[in-house]
Amino acid sequence: MLLLALCVGAGAAVGTHKGSFADFWIGEAGRAEAMAADSGLTPPPVEQVLIERGGRAGTKERAAGEKPAVGEKPAVAGQERAAEEPAGKDLAAAAGEIRRRMDGLPAVESVGEPVAARDGEALRIAVTLRGDRETAKKDVDALLAQTAAVQRAHPGLRIEQTGSASISVAVNDKQGQELQRTELISLPVTFLILFVVFGAVLAAGVPVLLALFSFAGAVGLYGLASWVFPDAGGAALSVIFMMGMAVGVDYSLFYLKRAREERERSGGTISHARAVELAAATSGRAVVDSGLAVALSLAGLYLVGDVIFSSIATGAILVTLVAVGGSLTVLPALLATLGHRMDGGRLARRRPSGGEGRLWARLLRPVVRRPLVALIAGLVATVALAAPALGMKLGTEGKETFPDSVPAVAAYDRLVAAFPSEGPAHLVLVRGADPAAPLARLAEATRGDTLFAQDRAPVLRTAGDGRTALLALPVPYAANSAEASRSLEKLRGHLLPAAVEGVPGLRWAVSGEIAAGADYAAHQEQRLPWVIAFVALATMAIMYAAFRSVVMAALGTLLNLAAVLVAWGVLTLVFQGTWAEGLLGFESLGFVGSRTPLMVFAILVGLSTDYQIFVVSRIREAVGRGVPTRQAVVDGIAGSASVVTSAAVIMVSVFVSFLFIDRIEMKQIAVGLTVAVLFDAIVLRAVILPSAMALLGERAWWPRHPAGAPAPGARSGAVAGDKALA
Repeated sequence: MLLLALCVGAGAAVGTHKGSFADFWIGEAGRAEAMAADSGLTPPPVEQVLIERGGRAGTKERAAGEKPAVGEKPAVAGQERAAEEPAGKDLAAAAGEIRRRMDGLPAVESVGEPVAARDGEALRIAVTLRGDRETAKKDVDALLAQTAAVQRAHPGLRIEQTGSASISVAVNDKQGQELQRTELISLPVTFLILFVVFGAVLAAGVPVLLALFSFAGAVGLYGLASWVFPDAGGAALSVIFMMGMAVGVDYSLFYLKRAREERERSGGTISHARAVELAAATSGRAVVDSGLAVALSLAGLYLVGDVIFSSIATGAILVTLVAVGGSLTVLPALLATLGHRMDGGRLARRRPSGGEGRLWARLLRPVVRRPLVALIAGLVATVALAAPALGMKLGTEGKETFPDSVPAVAAYDRLVAAFPSEGPAHLVLVRGADPAAPLARLAEATRGDTLFAQDRAPVLRTAGDGRTALLALPVPYAANSAEASRSLEKLRGHLLPAAVEGVPGLRWAVSGEIAAGADYAAHQEQRLPWVIAFVALATMAIMYAAFRSVVMAALGTLLNLAAVLVAWGVLTLVFQGTWAEGLLGFESLGFVGSRTPLMVFAILVGLSTDYQIFVVSRIREAVGRGVPTRQAVVDGIAGSASVVTSAAVIMVSVFVSFLFIDRIEMKQIAVGLTVAVLFDAIVLRAVILPSAMALLGERAWWPRHPAGAPAPGARSGAVAGDKALA
């Protein structure tokens, strides 16, 4: 408890260090951002106020729950009215009030003139803020309050505000509220499942207590660690909660179950303290092995070279190590101190011990009796679910992908429908002796090209020293659309090289929302094989240290990767198509979020490693007592199946709760983890693992056998095992 207080207190004292925008720069887009920052050409934060008549032509009504396409053109009827009727007095009056109110705010640098849409039914006003994008998030509330006041004064109009700052703040606030709701749901559900497992209130409460202990301690330590690995906007907190629930509950389950088994095996003749000691020598060691394997595997995320995954890795490693520390100190201390009171609060008579084990033994015997058939069936199921991953397409979230239940996001949709040039834009930076001339040629080359917005001329800015220039080329499509990707490819591959051709000494790069997303996805694809290789080798090394068997280390690593591939296959199958949209409440983007595969990989490898180490530890114990491997597989899996199944059910309940967060990235993570954990518990650990070990026999422990295990080729043990199974 003192350690927990120190962790939380230290984290609160130093605070959390947030990453700067420079920490997120990657690839060519990152180089362009650096050029802009060095020359003072970084675009200032801008908020747009949209004033329109409700239900105007060309704007889809939100009552139908439909989001307009980015770059949607006004209807013909609206264009006809524009020829007869300019922007009305009501729109002009509201615009004047917006300008007066905004101009008086200290955070506002300037307020632009009202700009009318082509149909005359809408106006937009650009409000430029002082400072940078980070300070804009703190200042935007004052602007939103003024916009809301003008809306109240003009109830016949729709007046709303949007921009990067207002969207970021609103989306983060909404997600934070939904995460809190998820946590409030997960804890009581976890407690109820544990109560069913243990049949006692106090025993059910201890794992939840350790999970909360791990979460709180890790959050405090994360604040300290963020001064080395900056926080990426709170992205790590949801992972800390997930992993805290996973490892905290898992470790407690295995410890509690083992202590109970030792007491029951002795017929109650040993003390509770002695039972805890025996549990520490077996399950406690497995907890340490598992924790080290999980932490070392998660360290592979640092190879991504990305502030988001560095912060996630830091948080996940910390919560795992705190959970291990709690399992070695807090948990045994509680068990030894509470003693027989651990069974207090029992509301129902506990079922006789061993009933579940006997059920699992009956289910496993056909698998080890016909191991080849079972193995082939398991592999077929694995390949069938993993195969769609070969067609996985990665993309990045943009403003258009955020939930339109957020007012600022819905306002953005309407803004770009009326003003296509206010959508995403390519930011082209050129540095050299005369940077403006090639950019002027580039702007001319895009005139009339439908891949670029044509409702206003591109904006060209030159730095004070005259050596760097920036050209903003708006695109009338969603940032993650195929058309936007084609415009980027055309710009980088043809238009820009042609514009700078023949001018020596120039440097150029393209940034903007579209370029940054493309470069980020490409960066993830490039680093993914390295991360997988590191994690596979690290997991294999830890499993070898735990089991002293190359074969079991390799088998465990392959099962972990199989679970990940199944998750990726399901993600591709569900989210790149449209068939599950109504079922899960999302709008398909045609791709999987670029962060999702690695996020699922990191969490899933940790959980799969947990299950593998605990299950194989029980099998190895049986082999160490002289039980043939085939029979030991049945004994070990049957003895740990109820605990592994309970842990899997708890994790599924936690992951399913994330489906109710109205953000597609969270839904993708929830679906991938839910399916993979279920598949892991049902197919990988209950079919493929026992069938593979049954086929391998005593060779599974090569090169070093547990004490008392028969040597390879000693048929007497194998025959005895076969007779026992028969």
